[in-house]
Amino acid sequence: MAEEERKDQGQTQNEAEARLQLERLLDALVGQSLPQGGRQELVRQVLEERRPGMAADLEALASRLREEVAQEVERRAQGESAPPRQYLRFSLNFRIQHAVLFSSCIALILTGLPIKFHDTGWAASMFSLMGGIQTSALIHRIGAVGLIGVGLYHLLYTGVLAEGRRNFLALIPGPKDLRDCWLMIRFFLGRTEERPRFGRFSYVEKFDYWAVYWGMIIMCGSGLMLWFENQTMRLFPKYIFDIAKEAHSDEALLATLAIIIWHFYNVHFNPHKFPMNKAWLTGRLSEEEMRHEHPLELEEIQGRGQAEEER
Repeated sequence: MAEEERKDQGQTQNEAEARLQLERLLDALVGQSLPQGGRQELVRQVLEERRPGMAADLEALASRLREEVAQEVERRAQGESAPPRQYLRFSLNFRIQHAVLFSSCIALILTGLPIKFHDTGWAASMFSLMGGIQTSALIHRIGAVGLIGVGLYHLLYTGVLAEGRRNFLALIPGPKDLRDCWLMIRFFLGRTEERPRFGRFSYVEKFDYWAVYWGMIIMCGSGLMLWFENQTMRLFPKYIFDIAKEAHSDEALLATLAIIIWHFYNVHFNPHKFPMNKAWLTGRLSEEEMRHEHPLELEEIQGRGQAEEER
């Protein structure tokens, strides 16, 4: 009889401990989002209606939470911080397009500028280094095929894929870009301490994009006319061919200077980015980089995440 009473007391004590543990766990998991009566009802369902699956799930979750808290405490004790969150900015599709574009442009610049400045010593050295004018011309045409190919694919990308359409619409300049540019000028001159807050693309990136767009139309159009000279001369007067030749030559020099002075500085030589902004390679930016460079986009992403959590 005494032994049975001890068993009953032990079972009652275990149930009380289990009830207390569950109540504490529910407080840790849901806080005040679940009313006190709701927490008590859930405890009653677990203990009194004997739902072992629910109890096991809660216990497993509690165990995992305890492990994570212990790891965080250990990291902080050792002076370590949690790894920064990364945000995907450019997809693999977009990064491959960029890689083909800059590879083609580098090949075209290295083989095209010596033709423009053919009467200089360095141009002769470049031709010799590349194996002669014929090899240089072949490399130039290979680069041209790459540039035309990526241009046509990009048109398909922006017209068919949702990602392409979203990026294209975000790259269209608007009144905010003029205000951002003016605010940035005033910031650089020390007239204000406020910096413009950019969304997915700043006015600098939009300028880069549309400069490439315009340059590709000029370079590919005039380049094809020079490549197929006989067909061009049959279809158009000679002065059209001469205009295409001058446009191709001058636009090539302008594009080279824009890439080296404007784009390379913003991506590579900017003190905040040196030796490079790795987003073109990894497609990702850290949360700190997003907060500094694209705060409006970061707020939009976090807002969508909060809405998902609430749902």
